[in-house]
Amino acid sequence: MSTRNKGNGVQASPKDTTPTQGEPYKSPPYKLVRFFEKSRTQWKVKCRAAKATIKVMQSRLRFLEESRERWKRRAQALEQEVVRLAAASRGAARVRQALKKKAP
Repeated sequence: MSTRNKGNGVQASPKDTTPTQGEPYKSPPYKLVRFFEKSRTQWKVKCRAAKATIKVMQSRLRFLEESRERWKRRAQALEQEVVRLAAASRGAARVRQALKKKAP
């Protein structure tokens, strides 16, 4: 009596179910083949998903680093503007004080 796997035509007889010395599996080879193919397929799907996640995260990281640099440059420019305006304000205050002193 032999059983036949529908998918790949591998045949296994009942005597194939007992492991010989050196074989670590007790299951028939046609079942093992199906199991290992499914396992490999699941591993590949998992790997592809992880790669896609990595790609998305790297893209996001690059975007955030560029954004951070833009905001940093903008903040520095605004700080320089504040310093310039403060200096102009102090100069204008001095001119007002000088004009007040000259006024009768």
